Amino acid sequence: MTHQHLVQQLREQQPLVHCITNIVVANFQANGLLALGASPVMADAVEEAAEIAAIASCTVLNIGTLKQHTVDAMLLAGKSANEYGVPVVLDPVGAGATSFRKTSVLRILEEVDVTLIRCNAGELAAIAGVQWQAKGVDAGEGDADLTALAEQVAKNHHCIVAVTGVRDIVTDGQETIHITGGHPLMSRITGSGCLLSSVAGAFLAMAAGKPLEAVATALTFYKQAGEIAAAQASGPGDFQTHFLNALYALDKQDIHQNGGAIV
Repeated sequence: MTHQHLVQQLREQQPLVHCITNIVVANFQANGLLALGASPVMADAVEEAAEIAAIASCTVLNIGTLKQHTVDAMLLAGKSANEYGVPVVLDPVGAGATSFRKTSVLRILEEVDVTLIRCNAGELAAIAGVQWQAKGVDAGEGDADLTALAEQVAKNHHCIVAVTGVRDIVTDGQETIHITGGHPLMSRITGSGCLLSSVAGAFLAMAAGKPLEAVATALTFYKQAGEIAAAQASGPGDFQTHFLNALYALDKQDIHQNGGAIV
């Protein structure tokens, strides 16, 4: 299936994307999904998380502003999604910043069959237990071979791992894809990574048995939207507006591979 066909299918089917996310980005995340053509539901109450996950097209678990009741809701939602065959995306925001975050992420990975871990380099290192100089929820710095680390984490947790940055890495532990492109302004607004996790979830809902391909397409699409928005923006303030517009309009243009290469 081509990039254009996958996006067209997504907009026709309008998958219901269940987001248990953080308070900083919830509005931007919901608006981004709406612009894309998906249907967001932001339900994090323990009383309804499992029920919503059962009827959703995918569930996204984002630990950005973590509380214990949020962890409880994530576990309920993730297990329900597993029961109903719904893809689960884990966004381990700042996983290495505190012991609470790391413990919560590892517990989710132990109790829920996660389809995709969408993370930055520092978060990947925290999950893998590798030394890394993290800076809060930012990627930080380190010397690890990120491709090898992503492949190992994918094998360990039987899932796809997408490590995003200047060059994205997408792997299922067997096949690995590198994707270039995007623009530095994407890192100058809060929530761009969080929204990407939910966009990847929407694409996964359309995967048709090819989840690795669907995630790679989502990341390529997202980087190109960033390029289009940056070409029209004067700074972070109006970049966000142009970015939402690009998510809305991108299927009307040619979506290219944008440097993606299987290695």
